[in-house]
Amino acid sequence: MVKLQPTKLSIAQDFESVTGQGITGKIEEHKVSVGNRKLLEELGIDPGQADQTAESLRAEGQTVMFVAVDGKIAGLLSITDPIKESTPEAIEQLHKEGFRIVMLTGDNRTTAEAVGRKLNIDDIEAEVSPDQKDKVIKRLQQEGKKVAMAGDGVNDAPALAQADVGIAMGTGTDVAIQSAGVTLVKGDLNGIIRAKRLSQMTMRNIRQNLFFAFVYNSIGIPIAAGILYPVFGLLLSPMIAAAAMTFSSVSVITNALRLQKQGV
Repeated sequence: MVKLQPTKLSIAQDFESVTGQGITGKIEEHKVSVGNRKLLEELGIDPGQADQTAESLRAEGQTVMFVAVDGKIAGLLSITDPIKESTPEAIEQLHKEGFRIVMLTGDNRTTAEAVGRKLNIDDIEAEVSPDQKDKVIKRLQQEGKKVAMAGDGVNDAPALAQADVGIAMGTGTDVAIQSAGVTLVKGDLNGIIRAKRLSQMTMRNIRQNLFFAFVYNSIGIPIAAGILYPVFGLLLSPMIAAAAMTFSSVSVITNALRLQKQGV
């Protein structure tokens, strides 16, 4: 039986988070940096052969971070975010609904394109810093496009607020949920399809209800006002008028309740 000894972690000092690039700090008098290629360029560190290894990993759809100690490359950290099983189907359905899919990511372009090929993404906006995401949304809107943005992170919040329709994942951060107009509780992209279909059915239902209300009132109000009395001598009994208005309300409510039975 092997007894495992607990590992004692050193305390980092002079910690600094560089937005969109990585982190730096000092551990046991050694300056340590973990981040992307931009961070290395900012610090004047030559990645050497590690750059080729990183590029091959990115081609497989992995996100790569460089680790440097005292200004020299010490290794690589490769992270893979697995694609949900439901995502390819959701992308296919969105295409059938006429959507143009754009991937907006801060990842390296090679990584983004590898994932984009797997999912059949239409356009890729890669290596986008957190403060530029909302600018990309504005540019698409200026081109005359209606933009729906789906995101779950703190960095996505400005873009979610800027989009015509902000869609937050219920599994994401609170600030993203607060910035969006729609929240998908399960964080499943298929929820976008269901939300779109439900919104279309709701608007159709509203138009139907407005039509019913207009017909009832356009017929009932003139009769109640006595328009038929000079010709036919007919007046609308208050009891009949009350029953007609009740029936009008019941028909509108019944029509609205049909949404519960329509699969979305």
